[in-house]
Amino acid sequence: MQRVCFLLKVREDRKDEYRERHAAVWPEMLAALSEAGWHNYSLFLREDGLLVGYLETEDFDAAREAMAATEVNGRWQREMAEFFEQPEAPDEAMAPLTELFHLA
Repeated sequence: MQRVCFLLKVREDRKDEYRERHAAVWPEMLAALSEAGWHNYSLFLREDGLLVGYLETEDFDAAREAMAATEVNGRWQREMAEFFEQPEAPDEAMAPLTELFHLA
């Protein structure tokens, strides 16, 4: 199982709404994530807008491709894009960090 961690930057003026959106993630989006192999998926938001994402999956590239193929992910990404500082879509901006240490 791969452990994947990534960073994104939420616009400071949109943090509250971003939190609200993630308090009510669409059920079909949750189902699509699970079906695509995203497990133990968490998002953490720092007060300055730094977003830390973590998930576990058998194959991150395959999990991303599976999500990209879903209609619900397209709708979610279009709605979420305005919350981020980076110009590309949130899914495209996910660059996994290199894991340096893990205590099992």
